[in-house]
Amino acid sequence: MRVLGVDPGTLRTGAGILDSHDSAYVLVTSTVICSPSRRTLAERLLQIYRRLKDLISEFKPEVLSLENVFFGKDLRAMVKIGEARASAMLAASELGIPVVEYAPARVKQAVTGNGRATKDQMQHMVKTLLGLKALPSPDEADALAVAICHLHSKRFNLCTNTLQEN
Repeated sequence: MRVLGVDPGTLRTGAGILDSHDSAYVLVTSTVICSPSRRTLAERLLQIYRRLKDLISEFKPEVLSLENVFFGKDLRAMVKIGEARASAMLAASELGIPVVEYAPARVKQAVTGNGRATKDQMQHMVKTLLGLKALPSPDEADALAVAICHLHSKRFNLCTNTLQEN
């Protein structure tokens, strides 16, 4: 199975593609889509959409995996993350790729065994699980972590929330 994990943000969106071979996960590619703050929000969202659509077209993942929106104190940040998530969902949906989402604590639990893991712990475990030589950037690590979470979920037949048209 090939999974595209996405860590959405309007300035930095992490994206990582993993293949699953038996019990091993193999990194296909990962990147950070950087959108300069001097651009309008609409331009940044368009850039995210286009780059993710290009990644999907080139690498042909079977599913796109995202974290649910975490409800924190900063409403404006949550709205922007939601808009970046929508760009990712649109890119996948337009190309016929299903979208699944996971709670942040579930992603952390799947990767580290601790639902309250720190970003540093997540980076180190992603590096270890994928056999990387260097730590991935925080955005890449988060994207790869949500892909790992989906692969774990499929491997262990855990229920996922597949987003569908309503």
